[in-house]
Amino acid sequence: MLKESEIRLEKLAKLKALGINPFTYEFRNITSVKDIVANFQETTPALQGAPAGPPQITTAAGRIMSIRGHGKAAFMDLRDKTGKVQIYIKKDKVSERDYQIYELLDIGDIIGVKGQLFKTRTGEVTIMAETLTFLTKALLPLPEKWHGLQDVNLRYRQRYVDMIASPEVQKTFMMRSSIIKSIRAYMDAHGFMEVETPMMHPIPGGAAARPFITHHNTLDMDLYLRIAPELYLKRLLVGGLERVYEINRNFRNEGISVKHNPEFTMMEAYQAYGDYNDMMDLTEGVITSVARQILAVPPVTLMAPTATEGSHTNRDSSPDVHRGQNDNINLKITFDNQEIDLTPPWKRAPYMELFLQYCGVDWHDQPAVIAKAKALQIPIDPKTPYEHVAGDLFEKLVEPNLTGPIFITDYPLAICPLTKAKRDNPELAERFELFISKMELANAFSELNNPLDQKERFECQLKNKAEGMVSIDEDYVNALMHGMPPAGGLGIGIDRLVMLLTNSPSIRDVILFPTLRNT
Repeated sequence: MLKESEIRLEKLAKLKALGINPFTYEFRNITSVKDIVANFQETTPALQGAPAGPPQITTAAGRIMSIRGHGKAAFMDLRDKTGKVQIYIKKDKVSERDYQIYELLDIGDIIGVKGQLFKTRTGEVTIMAETLTFLTKALLPLPEKWHGLQDVNLRYRQRYVDMIASPEVQKTFMMRSSIIKSIRAYMDAHGFMEVETPMMHPIPGGAAARPFITHHNTLDMDLYLRIAPELYLKRLLVGGLERVYEINRNFRNEGISVKHNPEFTMMEAYQAYGDYNDMMDLTEGVITSVARQILAVPPVTLMAPTATEGSHTNRDSSPDVHRGQNDNINLKITFDNQEIDLTPPWKRAPYMELFLQYCGVDWHDQPAVIAKAKALQIPIDPKTPYEHVAGDLFEKLVEPNLTGPIFITDYPLAICPLTKAKRDNPELAERFELFISKMELANAFSELNNPLDQKERFECQLKNKAEGMVSIDEDYVNALMHGMPPAGGLGIGIDRLVMLLTNSPSIRDVILFPTLRNT
């Protein structure tokens, strides 16, 4: 017995013998399935020799998802990115050549069809085919259970099949695109300028993380895939670009989990003459604005609003770009089987208070904190700075309780090398992290702009062999020597935000081609 793939190759040969190109060049004047169904005018009777009445001719293209033969007639389901429509083929309604095309069709093939619209007795909008155009022959069948791949690993490796098999997967990635458009619209409307900075850095910086290393042959020098764009974006503040943002990739040579992928998307933004309070307002504004858009408008039709020039005052008082018809949208979402209310204002709580509340010890009581960490079997290296041991304890005992949305503010200064000290308590830093559903979504600072202080902190990092620290970025220090205005800086994890707004349990569900182990 021939395999399915062999049968398809035989059909491919028969198509060619008929003079039909099974991999054609183009097909024009297509109407989306969504528009076909929406614009249908019910002027024809249900399938009784049909169609009758004034003709409503349409042209569609897409992938065949089912074929149901009935003698010299058949029904097929045709799907494009906007939906599914039924096709009716009757031998005496199409040319002999087109009927031959039909007989060589398989599920998964891509075709174009032109014909008159009508409704079946069951009320389904259907195209009565008048002409068929073969566009692409699928030489491999869809998975047996094509309505949804069950092998999770296969889904990520063969995302193209996953999207064919599961319309919900397509919807997730259309929503991702809409979310990013909405973020851009909000930032543009608030006077931020989108920029692009290098992906390959001579010195890794902007975060404590292990970088990926590559080599430039012509220059004979090692380069590092960026772990963060921060130091380049702040150079632009020095140059006079007062509000900048970038949405792009970062790369960190670290672990993989449901919340971590080595290649991930961030938005980083910097605002001159602001501080971390402004960044809290910006974070709350952009996320609630995006949520309003996503919850109000279906992903296929979601369009970014027209951007207007934003204010250049210190505390941004310009109106929310998405306010208006979406003001009354319910901002309650479901993620990880839990309802989360994104309605502002969001809670703000100091790091030290949360540490005491959930760890049961004062952060300053080092013996008690270390004893607690040991009791919980948190690995402790004698060379590990105390602040990092306390941070591991915070991660284990505090973060699981942060359903949020909640801004955790005023972190220990020792773990914030790029942050200004809190103005009324120099052992703390003007930094916050946003947590929603136990997941960090944003990180922000009142940016350090004192070049002498910055160099001293870099030297301390280098001495302590901070992760990813290979040398001091002297050019960045030199940039600060020319004067950087006081500023707030913000990073938002786009992948995690998409996870939240699409109720996706794993970061791999919102990255088209996640990093996977070789098979």
